[in-house]
Amino acid sequence: MRISIPELSLVLLVGPSGSGKSTFARRHFRPTEVLGSDRFRALLADDENDQTVTEDAFEVLELVARKRLAAGRLTVLDATNVYRGPRQKALRLAREYQRLALAIVFDLPEGELLVRHAARGDREMTPHAVTEQVQQLRRALPELEKEGFRQVYRLTSVAEVDAASVVREPI
Repeated sequence: MRISIPELSLVLLVGPSGSGKSTFARRHFRPTEVLGSDRFRALLADDENDQTVTEDAFEVLELVARKRLAAGRLTVLDATNVYRGPRQKALRLAREYQRLALAIVFDLPEGELLVRHAARGDREMTPHAVTEQVQQLRRALPELEKEGFRQVYRLTSVAEVDAASVVREPI
């Protein structure tokens, strides 16, 4: 799949934990373009898994996103974003700075995600939590395009994620 990203965009990565969002972001975007919730938790608590600082981490992430968007920089938000609230917040941010909002959805099979989590060892996430995120994503899928994203790209297998290419388009 060819994913076309206009230069003046806010890109939202959407998918359950373990779906490959961060790996994809490292492969296709500059480190400075990617604002990951795990990274901001690590900056605040020295542990990307410390959920007690999640609210503060997202507050700082949003501040950095605002500064990047104001400066006309491509900005990629790397978090699960399976719930409507965070997506709506991102869409408001894009509108505020007159940027295009795009979503790249990682809709991998639940069984694949559960295997990945079992092998990770660096996350204390229960299979139930993964299943909950998968269910939230499945509920969101029919509405994503209506929410206000200029484009929604949906990757449904590991092979699709691996084969995807990101092309930057000038405005």
